[in-house]
Amino acid sequence: VYICLLILQMSYKVEPLPDSFAGLGEGPHWDEARQSLYYVDIEAGGLLRYDYQQNKVYKAKIEGEPLAGFVLPIEGRPQEFAVGCGRRVEIVQWDGVSPTAKVVRQLFQVQPLLEKNRLNDAKTDPRGRFFGGTMRYIGDEFEFRHGELYRWEAGQTSVIKGDVGISNGLAWDEKAKKFYYIDTTDYEVKSYDYDFETGVATNPKVVFNLRKTSPKDHLLPDGLTIDTEGNLYVATFNGATIFKVNPNTGKVLLEIKFPTKQITSAAFGGPNLDILYVTTAAKFDQPAPAGTTFKVTGLNATGFPGVNLKI
Repeated sequence: VYICLLILQMSYKVEPLPDSFAGLGEGPHWDEARQSLYYVDIEAGGLLRYDYQQNKVYKAKIEGEPLAGFVLPIEGRPQEFAVGCGRRVEIVQWDGVSPTAKVVRQLFQVQPLLEKNRLNDAKTDPRGRFFGGTMRYIGDEFEFRHGELYRWEAGQTSVIKGDVGISNGLAWDEKAKKFYYIDTTDYEVKSYDYDFETGVATNPKVVFNLRKTSPKDHLLPDGLTIDTEGNLYVATFNGATIFKVNPNTGKVLLEIKFPTKQITSAAFGGPNLDILYVTTAAKFDQPAPAGTTFKVTGLNATGFPGVNLKI
């Protein structure tokens, strides 16, 4: 049995997507209707789309916006996306091919006076509500915990959690009625009981701890996704690894290794939702292939497609 398990663990394959570089790649979102992976290059104000059929990446710069924290397709509006631009969520128009994208209008804004903060990771819950949060991006984000996590639905913004350092990974499990959340500066993954009818998260509990004996060795949890069996996939910004974790036991089921250090996020996609697409970063002079977007096959797991934002 042990040998079989070992063989299973060795069976995955990590491959780069062609011309997929993003200096700070983040926010992978699998769009099932278009068989495309959308993601962002945060500090370049960039939107990217990997077309599965063509095996090709299209890149666009948002006119007049230096930051793009996330990209979420909008329900019923094929060329419109919600994008985190600083502390504003903007509706951006992009055909998925052109080298430029245009801001159409502002959807909402958070923390208008906190100029050193920006929106970071965001997702839609399975019902199409917006969840996302802020972080300090000028100065020490570990020292200044001025971020917040928000829910936005039907024009209303609610604060889910304050005292956030770097608002990051988000995932939901409808079967278990759970919401999972990462604040990178806490070095852990938390679970919440989640009411899918109301969008209310309660009863936080640590399910995976990435602290080591010495603080300088702590792993930095970043983005997050979930498979259909309820296992979490936790990207580590300084660890060259995605940990597949059983949130009920906290046990690591698999360590997925990459040829670069800064692993930012992951999302399942492909025609069968069994390919794990993984974004990375090339911050602080990381050598190639840093910033490349990867696909992981042979994981023997399937995930969920991204959900469009309902506005």
